[in-house]
Amino acid sequence: MTGWGPFDLTGKNAVVTGGAMGIGFGIAKRFVESGANVLIADINEEAANAAVWKLGDGPGKAAAMQVDVSKEGSGRGVVARCVEVFGSIDVMVNNAGIYPQVPMLQTTRELFDKVYAINLKGVAFCARAAAARMLEQGKGGKIINIASIDGLRPSMVGLAAYDSSKGGVVMFTKNFALEMAPHNIQVNAIAPGGISTEGTAKPLEGSGMTEEQMKQIMTEFAKKIPAGRLGVPDDVAKVAVFLASSASDYVTGEIVVVDGGILLT
Repeated sequence: MTGWGPFDLTGKNAVVTGGAMGIGFGIAKRFVESGANVLIADINEEAANAAVWKLGDGPGKAAAMQVDVSKEGSGRGVVARCVEVFGSIDVMVNNAGIYPQVPMLQTTRELFDKVYAINLKGVAFCARAAAARMLEQGKGGKIINIASIDGLRPSMVGLAAYDSSKGGVVMFTKNFALEMAPHNIQVNAIAPGGISTEGTAKPLEGSGMTEEQMKQIMTEFAKKIPAGRLGVPDDVAKVAVFLASSASDYVTGEIVVVDGGILLT
């Protein structure tokens, strides 16, 4: 595919955490199509390798590595691997996240800590590691954090830990953008609404629901969306291309809502 203009990512090297499936894979796919080389960093090594195989025919190249973003040093590890394989890191997409559904009165400290370790600390320290390398390179860069409309308004009972972690992503994005702006590193976030993925097709961890009940919930949620449908990963991916490209060079600290208008209701 040609003619990407200011959205062209040719020669850019990117990391997408949680890039093996769902929104992460959608972003990786669009990045490769627009010319970027992409390191898919995922906790599921088999899925990450399968994703690389699926992306094999794009203008950009893809590579995989296994990583748990909640672990100490994981951010430095993915950045080092991207530099080793592709020569630099120009774009960091912090997409890895979990969303167990457990009422707060039943939530343990261990579960709360796990959600924060992946959804907020994972984002913060992967962003920190990417920014440090971008500063060394001296060419600026792009950091894109995947937040959620739940970080702006709660959608259902049982997501207190998830919602608060995503609210943290929103404010981390804004503060880190302020810190990085003088260095030509733009830090933005995307807040997806209801997106149909492999994950959302299954009952949320801890919810006690069947697949049929989960399907019914998603069907009812879709009816409330002004656009009349659930989103798909590509709806988020195309926004990610904008935020990764020169088209967004004067945009930083922003939260781009991709929700079909549900927050308007």
